[in-house]
Order: sequence, then structure tokens, then C-alpha cells
Amino acid sequence: MGKTQKTAEASLEHLRRVFTVPEAPDSTLARLDAEISQNLHGFLNERIVATRRSLADIEQDFRDARIPEQPVFVSEQADFLLEKVVAESVHTASPAFVGHMTSALPYFMLPLARIMIALNQNLVKTETSKAFTPLERQVLGMLHHLVYARDDAFYAQYLQDSRHALGAFCSGGTVANLTALWVARNNALPADGDFEGVAREGLHRALAHYGHADAAIVVSRLGHYSLNKAADVLGLGRKSLHAIEVDAHNRVDLARLERVCNELAARRVKILAVVGLAGSTETGSVDPLAAMADIAQAHGAHFHVDAAWGGPTLFSRRSRRLLAGIERADSVTLDAHKQLYVPMGAGMALFRDPAAMRAIEHHARYIIREGSRDLGSKTLEGSRPGMAMLVHSALRILGRRGFELLIDTGIDNAAWFAAELRRAPDFELTSEPELNILTYRYVPAGARQALARADAGGAARINAVLNRVTCDIQRLQREAGKSFVSRTRLRLPAWPDEAVDVFRVVLANPLTGRRVLADILHEQRALAATPPVAALLAELDASSAPAAPRRDP
Repeated sequence: MGKTQKTAEASLEHLRRVFTVPEAPDSTLARLDAEISQNLHGFLNERIVATRRSLADIEQDFRDARIPEQPVFVSEQADFLLEKVVAESVHTASPAFVGHMTSALPYFMLPLARIMIALNQNLVKTETSKAFTPLERQVLGMLHHLVYARDDAFYAQYLQDSRHALGAFCSGGTVANLTALWVARNNALPADGDFEGVAREGLHRALAHYGHADAAIVVSRLGHYSLNKAADVLGLGRKSLHAIEVDAHNRVDLARLERVCNELAARRVKILAVVGLAGSTETGSVDPLAAMADIAQAHGAHFHVDAAWGGPTLFSRRSRRLLAGIERADSVTLDAHKQLYVPMGAGMALFRDPAAMRAIEHHARYIIREGSRDLGSKTLEGSRPGMAMLVHSALRILGRRGFELLIDTGIDNAAWFAAELRRAPDFELTSEPELNILTYRYVPAGARQALARADAGGAARINAVLNRVTCDIQRLQREAGKSFVSRTRLRLPAWPDEAVDVFRVVLANPLTGRRVLADILHEQRALAATPPVAALLAELDASSAPAAPRRDP
């Protein structure tokens, strides 16, 4: 055997070991695995160092586009990841990270995720998933039962019936919303005589066949941006997404919704879907779902509820009334990687009618044949991981009562925090929490008094300065790395014609206690006294001070 061949054989043997034999127990990767298994929270606290390196600086570590010619040792790559990636990651599990819909994970998710990854099942086809296929169907049925509460006979008939589907697993809420609206479009414009349906003939010919001038989706102004993507991908165009103004509680204005629907119908515009929000992304508000179901029904429209955030509120006996009417939805989006506490990449679209998804079936002779049990025939995505295993585990290990406690705790913490903000002389609660999301801003006493006596123009100038104050405090708090709140822009009832910057807090992490929330406000007060913010507030005081009374000579 020549030298070159020996080298190739040795390299191949090395690669085989990478696929089959873990490194020694004292290797970097083995030590990290042990650290994570023994104390996940401690590992995250120690390894994510929250340095003040800018993103531009971090980008310098990732500027080489060349793939290494020769393999590097696993330990070398582990060291690189620790130093350059882990250390500079966001500590989303921190109790003080309350700015986004990402939270701590229960410890059991890590070893279970390792099993899922090792099995590497592909849910597109039973030949590559086997037990995962009925398991995924069961999980969809369990959550379908949470939403629709059909009787046992219904689930006995449809849960494992290959001709029907209670829903689809997706990579997240965005694809779940798209899937729901895809089903809505295809069922609204089906095959009819010589017309073969929108799926085969396209939107233009479908609208012409049915005598529609156009098509539309109708949703609150606070609808998630994924709905814009869906309108784009489905060929409707973003202008076909009609955003309805909200009321003082950030719920869709029913009178305006009905008026817009009537106007669309009068113009021969087919309303494909009316979309209700069960936990809007910005304020956590819940639309009046039962009334929206009535409007959708009156216009022959598909009623979809985006419950990616608020859906698990149904676990709470005390608060599930907030979602009354969701059981009338034709489809519902849930996001398991939000308040079902599983890792990223687990969304679901559920359908009231088990036959609804036939409208989007696709088959391929080599993999997903007609009549097969393959779940890939009714999903937008083809290859998918077995995330249902992790959702199934969360539902069983935490149970209904466990999720109820988590949901109730988040809602209670939001109510407590809102009460603290109402009592505070230097903060303003800008949206009452309906679930576990709220918004507020820093408004010192002087600015509050100035706003109370200002006319519209004066209020706009004061709010413009307060917007800069909010942005600066949020940026400084993020850069300090001790805690994090996000920010958004809302129209407040007092100033409906202007957008106001506000802090946004999401309270789903069970590790977030009230002491943490009090510390966040304390930190924001301290940041308001720092030079850049203090200068803005001084400018505000000077511009809003009442003029001195004029003295006659």
C-alpha cells in the first residue's frame, strides 16, 4: 500500500470515528456536555459573558469564506465556539431577559433533544420516521383537543386516519400562519367544472372564474408581520392585507372591521380570511374572537386565529375565558417554542375540519404517494425534524396543571408589574396587560405635567423627546448586559395620530421574580440620570417650562 493510500485510509478512519466514537471524557466537548447536564442555568450564567463587543467587531471573527482544507479536531472547534459564539450569545434564559418571546427551557429538554438529534428522523415520510409519525399525529390531536375540545369519538376516528389531518407541524408561527392561509385560499377557490382550482390554475384565473375582482385578508393593525409574508407568497400582494384600527385596549375595532368587510364585498373582493389575534406580539391583547367569528361567517370567509403566543392560556381555568370564540376558528396557529417551553423550531397549524388540508395535498411517486400515511403530503416544508417528540414530552412531564401554573404566574406577574408602574411617579403604563405582555415608558413628573397642559403641537414635541429618552435608556440597558427589555411603537389613546416609543416586557420565564422586575425599573431610573439621557430631559424641562408672567413697566 502506497503512502498516499495509507494517508487516505487513515483520514477515512478518522472520519468514521467522528461519526461513531465520542472524544475522551476529559476532552473539551465531553466536559461541556457534563457541565450542561449537571447545571444548565449555571453553565449559561458562566459561559455567556455579555461583553461589550460590538456586532461589527464580532463580525471580524467570521469573515473567512474558505472551507478548511483539512479537518480540525472536535476539541479545537469546541474551543472556538466557546470563545467566539457562546460567550457572545444572548442569555435568553436569564430571569432579567424579559424583552422577547424567548425563555428558559426545562432541563429535560437537553437530553431529550440529544436523543431526537441522534435518531435524525425525517417526518416527511414514514420510511424515515416510523414511530414519530403517529407520535406527531397524537401531539396535534392533543393540542387540537385543547383548542376545540371535540369528544373522544372524534379523535378515535381522525387522530391516526391517514386520509385526514388535524393539523401540521411547522418550523414556527410564520410557516403555520402561511399554511393556514394557504388552506383558506385553496378551499375558497376550489375546482369547479372545467376549472381545476387555484392550486393548478393560479390566482388570476381563479378570481376570474368565480367573478371576484380581487381577494383580501383582514386583520387588526397589530397583526404579526408574517401575515404580510403570507399575502406576498400566496400571490395576493401585501396591499391585499387590510389592517383594521384597534380600540383603546389594542383589540380590533369591530365596527371598523365590519365596515371594511362590507366595503370589500360591495367591490366584489373575496375575503379569503378574517384573522383574529389571541395574544398580539406587541401588547399581548386578545381580539373579540366570538364576534369576529360571526363577521367571518357572514362573509363566507375562513376564520383564522393567530394564537402563536396566547394559545396556551387555554390551560388556565381562570383565564381561558379571554380566548372565548377560538373554538369557532377554522384554523389556529400555536408556537410550541414560546409558551410550551420547547427549543426553537416548533410551530403548528391546527384545523377544525379534519378534511381542510386536502386542499394543499402534494404527492411524489418516489416518496409521498397518494393514500400513504406520510405527513409530508400536507405540509409546506418537506424534510422536518421530530420536534413533536419534545412537545409530547413537555405536555406529559408538565401536564395541564403544570402549564396552568406557568400561565397564571406570568399573568399575575404582569398584573403586579403594571400596578407598580401605575404607582410610580416617573413611569407611565401605556398598555394594560391582558395576558403577560405590557408596555410602558419613562415619563418624569415634569414631563407628565407638561403633557397635561400642552396643546396638540406641544404634546407632539414633548413625546418626540420622550421617544428619544426611551430609545436611549433601552439601548444603554441592553449594552450594560444586566437586563433586557425590548421596545416598540404604539399609538396611545391620548395621541392617536402619532407613534410613541415604549418599553415592552414579556413575562413568561418562570425564573423571573418580582425582585428582578423591581431591579429593572431601578436600573432604568439610574440610566435616566446618565449624561446623555439627563441632557434630553433637561432640554425637555426647558422647552416645556411655563413662560414667566409678564410685568408691566
